[in-house]
Amino acid sequence: MSPRMNASARRLAAASALFALGFGATSGAASAACAARDFDGAKFTVCRFDPNRDDIRLFLSGSDDKPYGSLAALAAALKAKGERLMFAMNAGMFKEDQSPVGLYVEDRRELHGADTRGGASNFHMKPNGVFWIGDGVAGVTETSRYLASPPGARYATQSGPMLIINGKMHPKIRPDGTSLKTRNGVGACDGGVVVFAIADEPVTFDAFARLFRDGLGCQNALFLDGSVSSLYAPDLNRDDEPGPIGPIVGVVQPAAGGTQ
Repeated sequence: MSPRMNASARRLAAASALFALGFGATSGAASAACAARDFDGAKFTVCRFDPNRDDIRLFLSGSDDKPYGSLAALAAALKAKGERLMFAMNAGMFKEDQSPVGLYVEDRRELHGADTRGGASNFHMKPNGVFWIGDGVAGVTETSRYLASPPGARYATQSGPMLIINGKMHPKIRPDGTSLKTRNGVGACDGGVVVFAIADEPVTFDAFARLFRDGLGCQNALFLDGSVSSLYAPDLNRDDEPGPIGPIVGVVQPAAGGTQ
């Protein structure tokens, strides 16, 4: 897999996702979970997982306490432990040292506290939110509500802004916005399914938010980041590495030949 993917390569990988889905690929969960999606004239890759069945985790640092920094590095670390990374995506904004900007919980340990400040950045465009994973359940919750009534999360990552809040667009996301970025996010959708989406070409905030609300039927959705947006789906020959990243969300399976 190429270490970096431009927009043309992203579109080619997205087309291969449709092929894999349409012809019943059996090589692994990612090919069945991820598919290309056209919406509002733009191309996306969308990946669906069931937290009651799929092993969804968050990752930040390895055993040396240094950030993984890339999806491929996480895949290699898991492989060394007899596990296979089936899917991964950058999962929240981070500082120059790759530490989280806001709340970050891993294996029920709070490694970084919540940031409830307002401000001009995307993260601080309130309301922002928290993507969390519990025991057989996952969700996207506006930050103040999460802090007021924590759901007992095994993993959690704060980012912003919220894209969709109880079925409604974030009030500051405007249809006439002109900023075009490669963007990724996560939605809590019908049936308890978690849906991750990444734009395969630059899109506006409005188009990205409407993808989750109108295209994917998500009641709540959270922006994870832009420009550094990355997807790892080996069965789709997808390994985006636009630069160092911080928190990572991944879906893990035992390696081939391991315990099923």
